[in-house]
Amino acid sequence: MYKTVNNFDLKRIIIGFMLFMLFIVLLPLMIIGFKDKDVKEIKKYEVSEKNDYRKNELEGKDLKNIKVYNKNKNKISEINLEEYIIGVVASEMPASFNEEALKAQAVAARTFAVSKMLFSCKEAKGGHICDTVHCQVYVGKDERIKGWGKEKGEEYWNKIKKAVEETNGEILTYEGNLVLNPQYFAVSSGKTENADDVFTFSKDYLKSVESPGEDIAPKYKSKEIFSYKEFIIKVNENYKEAHLNNENLLKQIEILERTEGGAVRTVRLGEQILTGVEFRKLFNLNSANFNMNFEKGKIEIQCIGYGHGVGMSQWGANVMGKDNKTYKEILSHYYKGIEIEFVNK
Repeated sequence: MYKTVNNFDLKRIIIGFMLFMLFIVLLPLMIIGFKDKDVKEIKKYEVSEKNDYRKNELEGKDLKNIKVYNKNKNKISEINLEEYIIGVVASEMPASFNEEALKAQAVAARTFAVSKMLFSCKEAKGGHICDTVHCQVYVGKDERIKGWGKEKGEEYWNKIKKAVEETNGEILTYEGNLVLNPQYFAVSSGKTENADDVFTFSKDYLKSVESPGEDIAPKYKSKEIFSYKEFIIKVNENYKEAHLNNENLLKQIEILERTEGGAVRTVRLGEQILTGVEFRKLFNLNSANFNMNFEKGKIEIQCIGYGHGVGMSQWGANVMGKDNKTYKEILSHYYKGIEIEFVNK
């Protein structure tokens, strides 16, 4: 017996067949699209989480010269690595600092430079590294001496040159790997920060350590003052979900948690929770180690320290140098478990 197929059933069959054919056509595209997204995510993961580069893999690589992108001139210059390090130390650390602190800075700066010769800065436009705070500041001899002035210029340059020469070719390694993140900053609050409390990565050599004696630094303490109105507008414009208002403002703001190093980990602003780093960026603060005072319609944000707080404190290094610690002891204090090895030797 044959079953009669009515018009309704026929339509259902046709629609079903068309949907099946559409699925067959789109299936390869769906698969390709998924794989492409996977590849991009894997590449992103490999770049952002890259933490191993065996020091012995540097053997045979040409690391004599580094390509530096000058942002102001939009130009790339190839510079001898050691000459470059002199210009970096002269730009990144006060020349009046102790010689051992300058040596420690030279080793950290050289390590960072070598890491960029392997994994170039994305803003260097074909160079290895840029000359701004995005990487590390570099200024050439003539310009730097001019900035210091004739009276002290040559003396300072020669002092830094000597510190660089006495650490010629020295870099930091950790468990046989080149240290790719030799972070440093200006002034600590008395302790440095764990890397994963500030950045998106964790490193065993970037752990919180004591860094006493820095309260003598000019930027150890700082403050910013805002009216309630200014504060509320700035927060609400940048964080729409905060919904801050002028009624009982004090009850709408709360520091929730601090890091091991003392910085603010999280802070509540109305209905929005920010990290301390986000709050620091929002109000252009010297550090994320802050407290807030509310008085007479104003908010006073008091900061301790200057910089991100991870790795070597430059003022702390100076204090240690004056306390007769060698540059190797300084580096070993701030970068736990590191060894000092050579490149270009």
